[in-house]
Amino acid sequence: ACCFCWCCCCSCSWDTAGSPQPSRADRNTVPLPSPPGPGSAKPTPEEVRGWAQSFDKLMKSPAGRNVFREFLRTEYSEENMLFWLACEELKNECNKHTIDEKARMIYEDYISILSPKEVSLDSRVREVINRKMQEPSSHTFDDAQLQIYTLMHRDSYPRFLNSAIYKSLLQSVSRSSSES
Repeated sequence: ACCFCWCCCCSCSWDTAGSPQPSRADRNTVPLPSPPGPGSAKPTPEEVRGWAQSFDKLMKSPAGRNVFREFLRTEYSEENMLFWLACEELKNECNKHTIDEKARMIYEDYISILSPKEVSLDSRVREVINRKMQEPSSHTFDDAQLQIYTLMHRDSYPRFLNSAIYKSLLQSVSRSSSES
């Protein structure tokens, strides 16, 4: 089992070919989304209004997640969305070696107390994760992911709906639809 150290000095930071694996600074668990370009679909006014009806609608929408993530960045809590996205990506993985590696990266990036992107979890959930990390699976972080989802829903989401970011977007899409 890996020691989950952050220093990259032990064998867990080396792959089977003996090559060093990328350090935390060299990698992103989840690639940053590209800003909407000329070819990307702009959310409809109905979609943007729907985000105010339900947090689930916001989180199921790629455009909604991007806007919410921008808002979280202004509140210095973007790591919550990054962690949630990394867990979603892990759930879609089938390869055992890849699951082990992604789980280790998620642990180092978001669970470790040494991480600058550590998410806020209660001690019970941390203990569960530490036990599950002995044999990681695609569902190792389910309890933690639910806790962070709930935190974003109860804490950040109401402020998002009252934010200048959301109100400006809503006004922008409403104006552009009325001009059409």
